[in-house]
Amino acid sequence: MSELLGSIWWLLVSIGVLVTIHEYGHYWVARRCGVKVLRFSIGFGPALWMRRGQDGTEYAIAAIPLGGYVRMLDEREGDVAASELAFAFNRQSVWKRIAIVLAGPVANLLLCVALFWGMFVIGRPDFVPVVGQAKGLAAAGGLQPGDQILAVGARETPTWSEANMALITAALDRTDVPLRIRSAGGVEGQRQLPLSRLPATFDERNAIAVIGLTPRHRLVPAVIGAVVPGKPAWGVLAEGDRVTAIDGTPIAAWDDITPLVQRLGNAGGTAMVEVQRKGERLALELQPVRARNEAGTPYWQLGIDYARPSEPVEDTVRRYGPLQAVPAALGESVHQTRELFAMIGRAFAGRVSVRNTVAGPITIGRAANSVASHGPAWYLQLLAMLSLSLGILNLLPIPILDGGHLLYYLIELAKGSPVSERVMAAGQYVGLALIASLMGLAFFNDIVNNLVN
Repeated sequence: MSELLGSIWWLLVSIGVLVTIHEYGHYWVARRCGVKVLRFSIGFGPALWMRRGQDGTEYAIAAIPLGGYVRMLDEREGDVAASELAFAFNRQSVWKRIAIVLAGPVANLLLCVALFWGMFVIGRPDFVPVVGQAKGLAAAGGLQPGDQILAVGARETPTWSEANMALITAALDRTDVPLRIRSAGGVEGQRQLPLSRLPATFDERNAIAVIGLTPRHRLVPAVIGAVVPGKPAWGVLAEGDRVTAIDGTPIAAWDDITPLVQRLGNAGGTAMVEVQRKGERLALELQPVRARNEAGTPYWQLGIDYARPSEPVEDTVRRYGPLQAVPAALGESVHQTRELFAMIGRAFAGRVSVRNTVAGPITIGRAANSVASHGPAWYLQLLAMLSLSLGILNLLPIPILDGGHLLYYLIELAKGSPVSERVMAAGQYVGLALIASLMGLAFFNDIVNNLVN
């Protein structure tokens, strides 16, 4: 399946699952509260499929799959027969209306917990968070190759995914963060990562690289993939050689080679390049030559290129038994809820770019397609995060969202009478404007992040 078709498929599947559960929450509680449901629709617009249940509810799948709705009997939306007034939504007590409106977001939050539980039971393959290279702030914090990151602040990091997100969060806040590590020799200790020294602005998507940290599984091996004819390495080094040292300095990864070659070139003279070739250890003499890149900037080169590495293979699995997965799923849901609110706060405070916090359907579809290719546990995690986001965002006090209706009902409880239709109508316009702006931003981010870059 192509990336385009895969992205469309997984986008539809994801939205279908989340919207169905959300609307079913409204539907289920409405029925329990004695409200007549006229239609349960997944999607908007003309119905592609519809059937009428024995309860009189129309169940439909509509042409525009970006949402859904539950239409209830309501005097504000049409005439209601006298015999059915007791089943109208607007005739219910304020507490029942609150329960019906709240049920959709609650259903998404419960789904989030269930999906995390499924992820933990299946087991999510991942990487052990071991440091491959430490430069800049990572080196200043005392991290060394081979260190395993056990915790970032209070967040335990059994895998690289947890370590990665915890480090990005601390970087966004520019706060020094303590790390608990286990060295390559097995000794546990503490390190302090000085993230308060990060630049005033940096690319949030590359926060880990800005910190100067490369995880072990992302290291590019120092294996030669090609030798450029006519350059110093031609006839001396060979494809498949693994560079182990340059002028006595050990080489752990390909990125170590370039700065050493520049230093040697500036110093002048020849250097001993040590390689492993077919089980033999060789020491070969080379002298870098001056060249210019496409921008015209001079640099020193040997005339070698790296071998394109294959995708790294996961070396750990985060898995729990069915019972142990229950508290783990609850804990993960609580943690991710706190992180989501914190991210919303950062966006409003201007500490994080909305370009990287508001995603549209293209980004979601591509992400869903990508994680689905890594296995069901990864897809369940993404679906859990989307369900959590949908539930929380729907609780925001914006008119036309569930949170806006809840705000009206709380005002009604406080003042003893419903909010006037004039106020509700004005709120609808404000809510529509806000949602339209948010959708516009999401589509703009999609275009910039996926089609322009």
